[in-house]
Amino acid sequence: MKRTHASTVIAFVLAGAVAGYLVDLAIVSAGGNAIVPPLSLPITLVGVAALVVAFAWPIRRAVKGKATKHLDPFRAMRTAVLAKACSLSGSLVLGFGIGITLFLLTRSVVPPTGTIWLALATAIGAGLLLAAGLIAEAFCTLPPDDTEPEKEEHAHA
Repeated sequence: MKRTHASTVIAFVLAGAVAGYLVDLAIVSAGGNAIVPPLSLPITLVGVAALVVAFAWPIRRAVKGKATKHLDPFRAMRTAVLAKACSLSGSLVLGFGIGITLFLLTRSVVPPTGTIWLALATAIGAGLLLAAGLIAEAFCTLPPDDTEPEKEEHAHA
């Protein structure tokens, strides 16, 4: 599995921002209320971010050779997949929160400040989830094999 590239993260953030803005625009244009993320959303995003880093920490210790017990490779792979999912979903929700915030700020009638802060808090929580996912991916990455000396020895023989 390859690590998440910056271009993928940027594409997901942009897609989320466009989707957040357009979905909010469509709802308000149809006569509905603008999307207001609940306070529990950014709290949950930060909690998941902390959990994914906590799950990846023992893998990092094992990769660095500091682990006291054997590491289950299936657990390591599941943690790496979770980290990748967190980085991608965090970037998408980050964009969605930014899109909602931009929509709210560009309206002719400015909504209550609490609404804008909830959208910003969602974007911040998603940014933390994105960062935690990228950090956990780095923790789950094996160091490169040191095969260069072997190749040189066989070449000289």
